[in-house]
Amino acid sequence: MKMKLKISFVLLTIIIAYLGYKQLKKINFNSNYKVGQKIDSLNNVTVFFNGGVSNTAGRNVTKDGYNLSIRYQCVEFVKRYYYEYLNHKMPDSYGNALDFYNTTLEDGEWNNKRNLKQCKNGGISIPKINDIIIFNKNLWNKYGHVAIIADINGEFITIIQQNKGSFGKTREKLKLIKQEGKYYIDNERILGWLNKPSINFKS
Repeated sequence: MKMKLKISFVLLTIIIAYLGYKQLKKINFNSNYKVGQKIDSLNNVTVFFNGGVSNTAGRNVTKDGYNLSIRYQCVEFVKRYYYEYLNHKMPDSYGNALDFYNTTLEDGEWNNKRNLKQCKNGGISIPKINDIIIFNKNLWNKYGHVAIIADINGEFITIIQQNKGSFGKTREKLKLIKQEGKYYIDNERILGWLNKPSINFKS
């Protein structure tokens, strides 16, 4: 009986801790910024502050009915950037960041759901400015993450992103490695990137 009580207590403690952790991820711990505040931009497309990474502020839908995702998540910025700056709509306007990468495709094949060319990290396709970088999930984030390549300077790329937490940076510099004709962005979570070719490409 005592053993059952101990097990029940441990399970209850784990559940409470998990629920508490989920709530903590919604809280803004940075008093310098308010949710929805402009903190960066690229080509006149704004990056907004979201506070805790799990915070949500309602769905953002364009005047013509196109779904941009939940404010102010990472996906919302990426889709809004492609919509406003590149005049691009994704055929499948829903899904989490991880859903942007189709694991069944080979490097350089066309991603029909996003209407973009999909490139594998470590493949033959060189990343370009405006490409969408897709990060894999991890222990703390089961949804993945997406960002935009804002700049490429020699051996480094700079990404711009939304929803990096209360104290996260909107821009990060990552090393770009070229080896034996293949390109690798030096971050083990990066699955690949999506590219909008200047000429309509389909494999």
